[in-house]
Amino acid sequence: MKLWDKGYSIDQQIEHFTVGNDREVDLHIAKYDIKASIAHAKMLQSIGILDKEELTQLEIELEELYHQCIDQEFIIENQFEDVHSKIEYELTQKLGKVGKKIHTARSRNDQVLVAMHLYYKENLLEIKSMIKTFFNTLLDLAEKYKAKLLPGYTHLQVAMPSSFGLWLSAYAETLIDDVYLLNAALKSVDQNPLGSAAGYGSSFPIDRQFTTKELGFDTLKFNVVAAQMSRGKNERTISAALGSLGNTLARFAMDICLYMGQNFGFVSFPDKLTTGSSIMPHKKNPDVFELIRGKCNKIQALQTEMILITNNLPSGYHRDFQLLKENMINAIEGMKEILSVFNYSIQQMEVREFDIKDEKYKYLFTVDNINNLVTEGMSFREAYQQIGAEVEKGTYTPDISKKHVHIGSIHNLCLDEIKKKFT
Repeated sequence: MKLWDKGYSIDQQIEHFTVGNDREVDLHIAKYDIKASIAHAKMLQSIGILDKEELTQLEIELEELYHQCIDQEFIIENQFEDVHSKIEYELTQKLGKVGKKIHTARSRNDQVLVAMHLYYKENLLEIKSMIKTFFNTLLDLAEKYKAKLLPGYTHLQVAMPSSFGLWLSAYAETLIDDVYLLNAALKSVDQNPLGSAAGYGSSFPIDRQFTTKELGFDTLKFNVVAAQMSRGKNERTISAALGSLGNTLARFAMDICLYMGQNFGFVSFPDKLTTGSSIMPHKKNPDVFELIRGKCNKIQALQTEMILITNNLPSGYHRDFQLLKENMINAIEGMKEILSVFNYSIQQMEVREFDIKDEKYKYLFTVDNINNLVTEGMSFREAYQQIGAEVEKGTYTPDISKKHVHIGSIHNLCLDEIKKKFT
């Protein structure tokens, strides 16, 4: 069944190409399409297109379909082009003429738009909540390990003293920047596009404020052409936010992979969180964090895909937009899984002791020792040259007693202040 069926059959090869795997993808948005259909039906009744009895009949059947979605019993058989044709078919089978009225004053473009807006809004809020959980986990770990020294690196060479508290809270605060972008994406999708129909509105006296309130949107996308143009625009905005978050998580995962290696040995994880080698019995591979890194890098590539699909398209609807759904939904579902697994795994991280007197950490405190000389009255340049000469001659002896007390440094992490920034 096709909503645009005019009584003739389409070439099977063309149908397969144009439908693609919409049936599978649309299972993710089915409940949102049904929710929007209920709101649309209520609005049609409010303007006299449906009577109260017809509305009641539609609500009963749509609620039944909604519960099928929640119980994961809703399916879209091959005879249907997409979720929209499936829902209308079910309503028509049960209610006859009444079921055929549901499409009055709207278009399939309209349905996809509002369903995607609702899907994005709910799932971005869920991702934000999961980020907050991960953020709190990192701050708790930062507090727990704030006194544990950790070598800091630049160019992958020993540089200056850091700490586990500084490292963990750094990623926590970086997540706040990702949330700022996520909030912008949420603001973009929290606008009701329903009522734009095929992109140019309707001659029916529809009440778009009614459906905005009914669906819980913050505001209305007033201009009907602008509403249609949000398709593609939303995806570019969301993919940028997801990419920023993916960058943070991928870098963090990379740090963990390095720190688990024998040449660093700063952290380890229980055997149950690692994998082994088929020929090397000593291996404890960080597969979880390598996959997090790879999956996050894949998500970072999504923005480029969204840009290239939608770039320079004129106003109005184009079938190109069909290609946006699958990878956007996969990225959102994937990010939720990544956040869940990362939060679960990082709580089981074991911080290992290392010997600060090991020769490879000998120069970790050169800057602190320069600063000691400056505090005693020497100019910075002279102090730099003196410590540098000692390093060259092999006479340098580190003094590890210096404290870093300014805001945001090793001994003044400002964890409470960082926590307050999360909105």
